[in-house]
Amino acid sequence: MGDVLVASDLDRTLIYSERALALDGPDREAPRLLCVEVLDGRPLSYLTERAAALLAELGRKAGFVPATTRTVEQYRRVNLPGPQPTYAICANGGQLLVDGAPDPDWRREITARIAAGSAPAAEVVRQLALCADPEWTRKRRVADELFAYLVVERDRLPAGWLAELTGWCAERGWRVSLQGRKVYAVPQPLCKSAALAEVLRRSGADTVLAAGDSLLDADLLLAADAGWRPGHGELADSGWTAPGVTALAEVGVAAGEEIARRFLSAAVG
Repeated sequence: MGDVLVASDLDRTLIYSERALALDGPDREAPRLLCVEVLDGRPLSYLTERAAALLAELGRKAGFVPATTRTVEQYRRVNLPGPQPTYAICANGGQLLVDGAPDPDWRREITARIAAGSAPAAEVVRQLALCADPEWTRKRRVADELFAYLVVERDRLPAGWLAELTGWCAERGWRVSLQGRKVYAVPQPLCKSAALAEVLRRSGADTVLAAGDSLLDADLLLAADAGWRPGHGELADSGWTAPGVTALAEVGVAAGEEIARRFLSAAVG
């Protein structure tokens, strides 16, 4: 297969918060879990012990590239099994980490692309402040001066609100994605596949495997030779599919384990 890169989303793809585990079977049959993220002294994200072993082996057999919407600070809280990745994609492609350090050349490049292709972040942040009702909005954040997101009470979002925001943002070169309790507004040029293309250019790898669960992962999956999405998340809910992308039946942390298994099998096959 030549040199293989495995580019994967993290949250709700490989790692899971307590509310996203989807442990619906009998308690006695629940898998053993490994905590891979702690925040303020409390466990936050998990994968199964089997998934951890698979990922550790994958890291020794292929180039593993975490590709996350998390900021660099949020990503650094995650303690994944296996060797530290040479490359990591953070801030939805706005930051490229090389041996753990942000690459300034890539940051300059993506900043220029955003300025040329999208409305300024301040305009979108202002709109979010106007349209997000404090009754159901818990937090408003700007991530790394690149994109914005809200933490909301999802079941209280007004009918049509998300579609209206999506249309408003699209007219200004921005995308909207609802993931769990977070509503993301992201400039169109800011995407994981752009940073992945830079990793491919630098690494010389010739095969890409990918996985993700949200609309912000669609471009990553489309850029891969083979990809997988779990049975939950935005892509599953919308029925999204593409050539070379396998829709898995598993949901929750069991999907994370299955994705790790598929990655390893494809990387060494």
